[in-house]
Amino acid sequence: MPFNRINLLFSKKINAVPPCLRGKNHLRKQILLALLSLFMLSNLNAQNPRSYTSSELLAQIKKLNVLGSVLYIAAHPDDENTRLLAYLANEKMYRTGYLSLTRGDGGQNLIGDEQGIDLGLIRTQELLAARRIDGAEQFFSTAFDFGYSKNPEEAMRIWGHDKILSDVVWVIRKFRPDIIITRFPTTGEGGHGHHTASAILAEEAFDAAADPTKFPEQLKKGVSVWQTKRLLWNTFNFGGTNTQKEDQLKIDVGMYNPLLGKSYGEIAALSRSQHRSQGFGVPAQRGISFEYFKTIKGNAPVNDLMDGINTSWDRMLFGGELLSRPVRENNIQNFISDSIIKNFNYEHPEFCVPQLVKLYDRIESANQNYITEQKLKEVSNLIERCGEIFLEATVPNQLNTIGDSIKINIMINNRGGIDVSNAFVAALGSNISFPLPGKNENKFQSISTTLPVSTAATQPYWLDRQKETGRFIVDDQTLIGKPQNDPYSALFQMVINGKSLTFNKPIFYKYTDPVKGEIYEPVQFVNPVFINTSPSLILFNNGLKNQKKKIQFTVQSNIAVKDKSTLSGLSEDKHLVVADSIMELKKTEKYKIDAMIEGDSLKDNSTQNMGGQLSSKAFFDNQYYSLKKISYDHIPDIFYSYYDVTKIVKLDLKTSGNTVGYIPGAGDKIPEALEEMGYTVSILREADITPANLKQFDAVVTGVRAYNTNDWMNNVYDALMQYVKDGGVLLVQYNTSNFISSVKSKIGPYDFTISRNRVTDEEAKVNFLLPDHPALNYPNKITEKDFEGWIQERSIYHAEKTDSNYQRILSMKDPGENEQDGSLIIANYGKGRFVYTGLVFFRELPAGVPGAYRLFANLISNKIKKQVFRTN
Repeated sequence: MPFNRINLLFSKKINAVPPCLRGKNHLRKQILLALLSLFMLSNLNAQNPRSYTSSELLAQIKKLNVLGSVLYIAAHPDDENTRLLAYLANEKMYRTGYLSLTRGDGGQNLIGDEQGIDLGLIRTQELLAARRIDGAEQFFSTAFDFGYSKNPEEAMRIWGHDKILSDVVWVIRKFRPDIIITRFPTTGEGGHGHHTASAILAEEAFDAAADPTKFPEQLKKGVSVWQTKRLLWNTFNFGGTNTQKEDQLKIDVGMYNPLLGKSYGEIAALSRSQHRSQGFGVPAQRGISFEYFKTIKGNAPVNDLMDGINTSWDRMLFGGELLSRPVRENNIQNFISDSIIKNFNYEHPEFCVPQLVKLYDRIESANQNYITEQKLKEVSNLIERCGEIFLEATVPNQLNTIGDSIKINIMINNRGGIDVSNAFVAALGSNISFPLPGKNENKFQSISTTLPVSTAATQPYWLDRQKETGRFIVDDQTLIGKPQNDPYSALFQMVINGKSLTFNKPIFYKYTDPVKGEIYEPVQFVNPVFINTSPSLILFNNGLKNQKKKIQFTVQSNIAVKDKSTLSGLSEDKHLVVADSIMELKKTEKYKIDAMIEGDSLKDNSTQNMGGQLSSKAFFDNQYYSLKKISYDHIPDIFYSYYDVTKIVKLDLKTSGNTVGYIPGAGDKIPEALEEMGYTVSILREADITPANLKQFDAVVTGVRAYNTNDWMNNVYDALMQYVKDGGVLLVQYNTSNFISSVKSKIGPYDFTISRNRVTDEEAKVNFLLPDHPALNYPNKITEKDFEGWIQERSIYHAEKTDSNYQRILSMKDPGENEQDGSLIIANYGKGRFVYTGLVFFRELPAGVPGAYRLFANLISNKIKKQVFRTN
């Protein structure tokens, strides 16, 4: 039966509130052992299957003879030196990794309105895209990027020093680098407190990783102590700070690699330009380019980063003895050079497969350790690539429901015609024997199975539990460091040249886009039902009676259900029965159910979250989560499950004026907040910004970084100034002024510049410099209480060098610093008013911070207009 609209009030108290609202997450479950056995240990290449040229294959074969490894450590996505990583991974052929302590969750977003965790997910995938280009591996700690920090003490206090140090030690013990390189020093020249903290933690972890008394619980999880040989700081010259000196080790990393067809400066540009959410597209560099290194711990290198470190196979023990250079019969180093590299055939790389199989046998017979394990993976990959074997496992649907059937399409093509026999494929607990294809012949077969109800929904592992302020909570030690979940995989087992080998291939969702062509995306296992609430925020006004607002629940069942169900709305302490005795849910159909919230049932100055829960015998464990999708062309689709809620805020809010024109910038959710305040909002493009059209608006607001992202803002300067002069209010939110993005357009009626000054302490005391100014009094009386409950920071990119016509309204400071008064400046111009503010309304309004709403209403109020008290 269809859902009907039911209007009910908050009523019954309940004892059983959703686990998510109690600070716990109900998503984590035990994955089936059969699934776990098929997981890959490498990164998921969520992209179309990659092919390799013969020259690239030869480069990979040459890398087999290099056993050195380097770990680069910094704080954020984009901190890494991509040119150096490309050089280390491709010229020196070391196993190279980048450990970013955070996922960049606290930054700004140039390509959309995602913030916080969502932004961290985007930047995670951008880093993985960068690594696929420069050849390095990617790692993370559990530290959360809580925003700009001015000192390392604050960063490590919020993160939890010991926990993040433990993460870094774990990655070192797992990766076992010969050398560690930091991007920043411990002495503060890196500026950001996270930067300095990353260097301090790297230095501490250098020693702790070798100490069995430090984090001894890790030693029971498959790692052992590890002493890295040296710790270096990759000094820099940027942002007006030059830390490079000629007495430091100096290496040219700008050479051209003919096998790859690019210089390392060109590779680095492609890699760094994957950081699109940060606007880090950079030009390719060619020619000599030096990097400098200062030794922090260990013996200082003289000529090379690996001075004194054996990076050849001679470091390995075979038959209990270290092979000396004169002993050549069984020397793997010689075998790779003489039997494989010298005989490599560019037109027929498959000819080297028999020798690669022999090499696999030799390494397998050696003393097994972290090096042989890594090299066996590399050789296995080369057998597949040189043998030109195409292996694929795909599904027809991206979203696959737990408890429902799933079909996996398997394809094998032996394009190189190599010696293959006895092929078997296993996936999701099922397995089949596979007919062997002839040369370049496609063979298809399918596996049909059911996703067991005990299967966990696909979820980024660091989001399995509710995070703390400064870090994600990850219970499974073995997951620490991984950039993302291991993918669901199909296991291909076959005999190649008499050797039984296994290849794990991620299961992809494959489809054809009429514009982009064939597309591969990660497969997702999802809960049987999704429940979404809208809007994301509801505001009620203190003291106004009979306020009613609609909350809408959207229910989508991903399986057909005929059992009786009940939909409830749950807040922290109240229960709203929305729909009862629902007899049928059709598969994939969406049901929209409205309910009314009465403001009289809420306490004044209160905030609570309401979400939906569907109770039914058919649903396993009352799974009432929603699914968030983030999609951009340059990265794979991102999904995660979450408990969707509407934030309900009851506050004392008055507004003046009715209409607002909004000029979008880099992306924020201010227009939605303005509409909830009661304004009619119109989105303005360049053609809309004319003196005649602007007359209809009581205020015009520019989105964050509008002057950075819209190169046409200078074209509409005169129209905006005329609008202000005629009596309008123009509020400009923050813009950046740095080496990445500067403001080229004039902004206000009088001169001012934008600095990089900010106040990062969200609890910093705010002083009212002009307490009688209308901005602090009309239509809302602003007090210190209005700055309570702010999140992440107070203000960024302050105004400075302001013309005398501007009034400075507020001052604030971070601990140990001088007062800053550029967070809010206002100038009267003609009959109207111009406002520039670095106050982070783009964070506070979506978060439902009452004082931010009251102050924002004041800043866009027009005293000429009649005062209106808003209730919606």
